[in-house]
Amino acid sequence: MGLLPKSLRTREPQLPLYHKVDSPTKERYSDDEDEDEDDDDYSSSDDDERYSPESSSRSSRNTSGSASSGLLMLPKNTAKPPPQRRIARVYPYRLPAKVTRYLFCFVISFIIIMILTLVRASQVENWKVANGKVEARPLPPPVWDKFPFLERYYGGIKTLVSLEDNAPEYPYVKDEPSLLEELTEEEAQEQDAQEEAAQEKADEEASEEISKEIQPDANAEAKEDVETNSGTEKEKEKEEEKEVEKRGLPDSHGWNAYTGRNAETDIQECFIDAARTVRVPELRYYNGRPKGFPEHVIGSYDVLSLPEDICFDRFGRYGPYGFGYSGTNGGLSIGEHGEKNGSDAVWGETPRVDYGHVDWADVQRRCFKANAARYNEVARKTSTPHGFYVQESQEPKASVEPRAVKEKDAAKKPKETTTTDANANSTDSSSEEEKELSEKKSRTAVVVRCWDEYLWREEDIANIRSLITELALGSGGRYDVHLLVQVKNDADHPIWADDNVYRERIEDVIPKEFRGIVTLWTETQMLSLYQGIHDLFSRGPELPVHGVYRGLSMAMQYFAYMHPEYEHFWQWEMDVRYTGHYYDLFTKLENFATAQPRKGLWERNSRFYFPSVHGTWDDFSQMARVQSEMGVVGPDDVWKNVPGIDKTPEKTTGHKKSVWGPVRSQDDDDWFEPGNDPVAPVAYEKDHYQWGVGEEADYISLNPIFDPDGTTWGLKDDITGFNRSEAPPPRRANIITTARMSRRLLLTMHKMTALKKQFAFPEMWPATVALQHGYKAVFAPHPVFVDRAWPVGYMAQMFNNGRDGASGGSRTSIFGDREHNMHGLSWFYNSGFAPNLYRRWLGLKVNNDGGDEFETTEDKSRKGKGVSNMRGGEGRMCLPPMLLHPIKDVELPVEVPEPPKDQGEVPASDPSA
Repeated sequence: MGLLPKSLRTREPQLPLYHKVDSPTKERYSDDEDEDEDDDDYSSSDDDERYSPESSSRSSRNTSGSASSGLLMLPKNTAKPPPQRRIARVYPYRLPAKVTRYLFCFVISFIIIMILTLVRASQVENWKVANGKVEARPLPPPVWDKFPFLERYYGGIKTLVSLEDNAPEYPYVKDEPSLLEELTEEEAQEQDAQEEAAQEKADEEASEEISKEIQPDANAEAKEDVETNSGTEKEKEKEEEKEVEKRGLPDSHGWNAYTGRNAETDIQECFIDAARTVRVPELRYYNGRPKGFPEHVIGSYDVLSLPEDICFDRFGRYGPYGFGYSGTNGGLSIGEHGEKNGSDAVWGETPRVDYGHVDWADVQRRCFKANAARYNEVARKTSTPHGFYVQESQEPKASVEPRAVKEKDAAKKPKETTTTDANANSTDSSSEEEKELSEKKSRTAVVVRCWDEYLWREEDIANIRSLITELALGSGGRYDVHLLVQVKNDADHPIWADDNVYRERIEDVIPKEFRGIVTLWTETQMLSLYQGIHDLFSRGPELPVHGVYRGLSMAMQYFAYMHPEYEHFWQWEMDVRYTGHYYDLFTKLENFATAQPRKGLWERNSRFYFPSVHGTWDDFSQMARVQSEMGVVGPDDVWKNVPGIDKTPEKTTGHKKSVWGPVRSQDDDDWFEPGNDPVAPVAYEKDHYQWGVGEEADYISLNPIFDPDGTTWGLKDDITGFNRSEAPPPRRANIITTARMSRRLLLTMHKMTALKKQFAFPEMWPATVALQHGYKAVFAPHPVFVDRAWPVGYMAQMFNNGRDGASGGSRTSIFGDREHNMHGLSWFYNSGFAPNLYRRWLGLKVNNDGGDEFETTEDKSRKGKGVSNMRGGEGRMCLPPMLLHPIKDVELPVEVPEPPKDQGEVPASDPSA
């Protein structure tokens, strides 16, 4: 009983509540997960029961009335659903946060770097495209690489035929009527069939002969009947007759017997020694050419009057200068190998010369003194004030004395009371003096460029000996030969500080016989003379403008300034060879240049002359005039008729105005002494090819003088000292610096470089000065040969593929990217044909072809066409007069002389062994 009624208060259970205590049963330890799940289920159901409203409201009554005190402590036996098995889940390894941050930064940085790299690569590629420096795929082989090699260059003297009877291997068509006309298909097939039939017949005969020699018929040898023997004997006789015709050695002739040569008639003969007893043997030549010898493709023998109907072998050309006999006899100890039949004729009339004690400076000096009356009076070099000396100079007196003599003569002159007879006598004497002066000739210096580290070989010595003998001695002192030697390292050899050092350097590097004709120069010397020139570094800082590569003309300019006794200067190179007589070549080149009129001269100078395509020289001159005046449609005229393009009439017509007089720069400040330039006597249209005839040329080149503007030649812009704001100055270029220049031209170049600071690349500077000052410049079309069978019409178009049919002035010019087409010429700075031909001519092996065995023995086992399939046995080669360039490092076998018997044998350890 309580105080409150039962309905107003709920009684909470008074007994304590008990929770199930986990007992360590066997099932719990056997399956922990199941027990956990059962516990969870159990506790949840128990909690539900415990906190239900019914139990809460009736807990006291139920406990006291219906349940005993220990009933709640008994376990419930209610059925439960089986527990669900938990599924095991696999989770990846979780990286630490620090590593994740580093990885994220690395990925972001890599992406940024890749983006920047791609942006930079795009910029670089755009710059390459804009500047034309995109690396293209390798170009296919050039067209000329498919043309076959010509083989009859290497024929021998045993097959010589006259020029009229010779059937040249090339060119196939003598006179082509048009520029690109070639053989028709039928004619070409017929010609090929004939050549193949002839070749097959020759191969069959050769194979039969070889089979007879190698595999003789045993039955035929056993029978040996009279009829077969007689037949074979007749065949052998015929073969022997053919061999005699083939192997018959013709006679050589002395150079003085050739009627077409140039020679000085009124000179005093010059000798090697001071006693005037030692003569140099004359050259020996053979009439005709080897059978099938190809004709020249460029230039002309007829135009220059050069000998075409003769040829020279190596003994006839260099035998007079020590080739072919030993050093103990004064020779070079070379040329004592190979086929030598008939070589003794060189020394048949004149004995061998001992060159061991020759001083070529003294020889040239004595030769000039013996003929001094033939030449203009030598101008003395005026003394320059370089300080005060107690000894009074005698040279200024020479310039004062003539003035005093003139005053005395003027005082002694009679007044106007002289008789008419006296006037007549005076006029006669003055006319005779003028006639004598006019008959006197000017002199020329042949300056051979060299350097102090040059390796002198025996063949080089023979070449310089031939230059001096044939030019200086053969002309009676009209020519002098000099060696202009560059000292590359003047820091180690201060030649300007001490005369003894100057002399010692010459003695150390120059052969003894040539030391007296040497003039040294250095790059630092040119730098001090021509200071203030703006260097464009067109070939990088390693090749400055005062260096030997880009400043070679500077040395020639200063050489001309220091030698007023010469009117003309030939700039020659150590790697130039001529297989004929030098004096004949030089004089005929000069005569041709003197006879050329000025009208259309620069237009003719800019073209290659192909006789088989262009016809005669007059036809070629007419063609050059028409092309220059009318223009020729070319790649540069593609936009000619396109409307809306602003072009000058000169560009739209496709041609330039003909050169007539000086062609100067647009800026007057670039002009140098224009008052001294020659002026045309009449207008261009009124001249009848008279101006310039008989005038000595200021510049004679051996390659076309082309316009570099618009070409791909890499040095076309290597010109400095001119105003380039509007347009580049007018200029011309000539590949290969070998040329003749007048004293007037060289002094103008010297003053422009020293005073106006104007200069250009050596292959462009002389021709450019001649153009701007109106001097006479001539390209001499000397004969040039080619090593492959080019179609002549195609070759002429390729070489004259510039502006208006010229060789330059356009991006399609042969000079520049297309110079590879000239690698097979006998005259070009990087020719591969010239050195090979020259070495074979000397009897050396080239590419395993030629040599002693080839000259002496016929190899009948060789068949087919090509240089490598030639059978040989024709003797040593014989070449017509031709210029070859470049010829470098020719190493001939040297025969070491045997030691005297008193000294015994040279030990093997001795370097001279």
